[in-house]
Amino acid sequence: MLAFGYTLFGNYKDPCNDQTMTRRDALSIAAATQPAEILRNQAADRSMSTLFSVSLAAHDVACDRGGRRLFEGLSFSLEPGDALLVQGPNGTGKTSLMRQIAGLLPLAAGEIAAAGAEADTPAAELCHYVGHLNGLKASLSVRENLAFWMDYLRGDFESGDVDFALDVFGLTPIADIAAGFLSAGQKRKLALSRLFACPRPIWLLDEPSVSLDTASVARLAKAIEAHGQAGGIAIVSTHVPLGGAFTHTLDLQCLDPGEAPDQEPAS
Repeated sequence: MLAFGYTLFGNYKDPCNDQTMTRRDALSIAAATQPAEILRNQAADRSMSTLFSVSLAAHDVACDRGGRRLFEGLSFSLEPGDALLVQGPNGTGKTSLMRQIAGLLPLAAGEIAAAGAEADTPAAELCHYVGHLNGLKASLSVRENLAFWMDYLRGDFESGDVDFALDVFGLTPIADIAAGFLSAGQKRKLALSRLFACPRPIWLLDEPSVSLDTASVARLAKAIEAHGQAGGIAIVSTHVPLGGAFTHTLDLQCLDPGEAPDQEPAS
């Protein structure tokens, strides 16, 4: 059972603007990004090879940005396999909540904790966070970017597999091209591919479908569903429909400032 209680105050636009390089070289890159659909589907299905048993809970969390309180009294509990869709207009705190869970913003009040992992493991160390910025090195190749993230994020679940991660969004044909030459959509696919290069139980995805084509959005929805079937947790902020993988919804526009109902029904 998922219950939420919170209060929203004012509006805040987080200064996280995606900085993508203008495509400088055609090189037939677009033609190179069309591997067989069956290969991509098989790669997405492999995300279930790691089974997770981690749960995540937030209790009376509050968030302050720019001297203003965005929300307070935010509580929820997510079990293995749950997927939470976070909705709301720009500036209502969706990105700030994601960054709090990822350990990138302090909590003004409350606590966020994970259970089911090794003792004393911070929740942030169990998370993959894909935010507005793609986190890529323009001078490194597609493969080298993934290899870096696999080494940096490697934990106790699996060693990861760069080749497998490249397959998920069809990046194998451009694996040796520098990331700086990629289109905005290809950069987004590369950022999302690190979810598979080094498995972690909790996915925090902030507008993950930005710049993706229709087929890639469908592939992303399939990956989120497969992650849940493997016992993973996904918390996703999006304005684009991503299918029926979500077990719960948090709507940050559902309250007026100053109101704090005890519960928001799970959907």
